Amino acid sequence: MANTWWELKILCEPDLEDSIFWRLETFGCRGTASESKGNSSLLKAYLPSFQAQLLDLSALSLLLRQDALCVGLSSPMLHWDLIDEEDWATNWKKHWQPEEIGDRFLINPAWLPLPQSLERLVIRLDPGVAFGTGNHATTQLCLESLEMRLSDVPDSFIGNEEQKKPVVIADIGCGSGILSIGAILLGAEKVYAVDTDPLAVKSTFSNRALNDINSERLVPAQGSIDALQKIVEQPVDGIVCNILADVIIELIPEMSSIAKPSTWGIFSGILLEQSKAVADVLEQNGWVVATLWKRKEWCCLNARRS
Repeated sequence: MANTWWELKILCEPDLEDSIFWRLETFGCRGTASESKGNSSLLKAYLPSFQAQLLDLSALSLLLRQDALCVGLSSPMLHWDLIDEEDWATNWKKHWQPEEIGDRFLINPAWLPLPQSLERLVIRLDPGVAFGTGNHATTQLCLESLEMRLSDVPDSFIGNEEQKKPVVIADIGCGSGILSIGAILLGAEKVYAVDTDPLAVKSTFSNRALNDINSERLVPAQGSIDALQKIVEQPVDGIVCNILADVIIELIPEMSSIAKPSTWGIFSGILLEQSKAVADVLEQNGWVVATLWKRKEWCCLNARRS
C-alpha cells in the first residue's frame, strides 16, 4: 500500500473551506485544492495510504461535522478513495489557477504559462507535498503583512531611524517557501528558511530554482530555531512564522536568540479564539503586538520587539 494514496473529496459550504483546510493540514494531507460546485465548494486532499486507516478517516469526518455544527453550518460530506501514486501528484493541480494576493503578488502554478501582463510580483510555485499554495487565508495574510513590512525596502525603518540597510528575515516553518520567495521579491536581502519536514525543505529548494533566486539570498535548512542559531550570521530583522498556534507558543521563548531589539514578527496559522493566548506569550517574551489582521476564522499577528 506504500504506492497508493487516499484521495479525500469534501463537499461543503464555502464558509467552511478555511477550517477544513486547517483540519486536513493537521491530519497530514500533502496536496489540497478547491473548486466551486454551484453554491458549494468541493475540496480535494491527498494522503499516503499508510498514514491513515479507515477508522482515522471516519474520525476526521466526525471532526468536520462537529466543526460545522459549532458555527451553525451544514455538515460537509466526506468521501475517500484509494488512487495510484502516479495519479495523486497531478489530480489536485487540475483546478489550481493563478491567484492575485494583496496589492502586489500573483501566485502562478509552475505548470501554467506566465501571464502576458506582469504588473504584479509573480511567485512561480510547485509546492509538491509541502503546505503553502497561497490559497489558504493564513498564507495570504502573511504575504499581505510582508507587503506592509517591506514596502520601503531598502529604505527600511530600523529602530527609530531611517537607514539604508539590507533586511534579513527568518522564515520558520517555510513549507513550500512561498513566504521566503515573496520576501525576496519585495526586496529582502536574505531569507533563512527552515522547516522540520525534509519534504518541505526540498520543496523550498525547488521553488527557489523555479523563481531564479540566488542561493545566497534564500538559504533553506531542515530544523527549527536550533538550525537558525547555527546558520544565521547575526540576529535577523524580521521573523515570519506561519505554523500553528500551539507550535508558535512553544517557539516564542527561543526566538530571542535570533532577534535584535528592533526585530519585527509576522505570526499566523492562528485561529481567532487562539489569538489572545499567542499575544499573551509574545508580550511575556518582550514583543508588542501592533495589529491583528483577520480573515474568516483565521488571524495574523504583526508584532515588534519592545
